[in-house]
Amino acid sequence: MTTILVDKDLCTRCGTCSDVCPMAIVTPADADTLPVVNDAVAGMCIQCGHCEVSCPQDALLLNVRPDEKVPLPAGAGAISPETLAFYLKKRRSVREFTKVPVPREKVLELLDIARYAASGSNGQPVQWIVVHDPKQVRKIAGLTMEWMKTLQNTDHPLSGYISMLVGAWEGGHDVVCRGAPHLLFAHIPDGNPMASVDAVIALTHVDVAAPAFGIGTCWAGFVAMAAASYEPLQKEIGIPAGRKSAYAMMFGHPQFEVYGIPRRKPLEVKWL
Repeated sequence: MTTILVDKDLCTRCGTCSDVCPMAIVTPADADTLPVVNDAVAGMCIQCGHCEVSCPQDALLLNVRPDEKVPLPAGAGAISPETLAFYLKKRRSVREFTKVPVPREKVLELLDIARYAASGSNGQPVQWIVVHDPKQVRKIAGLTMEWMKTLQNTDHPLSGYISMLVGAWEGGHDVVCRGAPHLLFAHIPDGNPMASVDAVIALTHVDVAAPAFGIGTCWAGFVAMAAASYEPLQKEIGIPAGRKSAYAMMFGHPQFEVYGIPRRKPLEVKWL
């Protein structure tokens, strides 16, 4: 299959596609030829699309589902540094949620954004499990608490907190999922040493984009730790064979609005 499709009438032979290719496999055009990826190196293409999106004349198309290409409107995605700074600084970990469910369509819109997160060699190893049923979330929280109880009187870093957490749980306080109506699991291929980083990057995309959809998130550390080792929870989640949970995130509609920006430690930077 031809790797790139080039419109001879639009191509100006500027060489940009060749310059931006991270694998250096696009042979630049000359007076007689158009840019090309030779068959001998076509297998090295990671389908990142840099060649396509960097073409100033829109003359090149990466031949990967070319019929799905969406035009980028002029000015789309432009945002001032000041607005972006306020948006990111307002982002909060949400631990109080309403009982109103997030529609599945909105969840899919959010995860569609996360598809574009960076991943090593554009491997895109992250897949998702959405626990949409609040009753199922509660069951997962209970299994996580079961796992916590196994840590009592061990050298696990959480051991000293277990009695307090168990007491709060048995007193009716959801210290695991904070009453969130939904949970999100990012799962990755087992044995891929870089995929865990890819998953955190993808989940960060979800975390950052969520407020724009009116969704609040919180990284579900207890659930993530339990899912990494507790077999009953792993079975409940239903992660496919050959894959493992990378991390979990609770989400839902925030019960409270954000009206300010809290303080943080002073910035520390070392220049070399």
